[in-house]
Amino acid sequence: MNVAETSLRMLVEKWLALGTATPVRVTRFGRTRLNRMRCVCVEALRPEGLVAIFFFRHRDGAWRIFPPESERLAMRIR
Repeated sequence: MNVAETSLRMLVEKWLALGTATPVRVTRFGRTRLNRMRCVCVEALRPEGLVAIFFFRHRDGAWRIFPPESERLAMRIR
């Protein structure tokens, strides 16, 4: 999966199953506390009601609906 397939616009359309007339708005954006990665909350008003989803930017530049994994400490032997 390349970065274009995981762009924020593509994921919003995929997860919220938007029509052309469905209004969407970003309600929150910023960085996570733990690892300072970008996150965005997107809301859409659907016939069933208001839907909100958080999206997280990963190190490879892709947006996903799950937060990036924290870096773990590791020991190496040379």
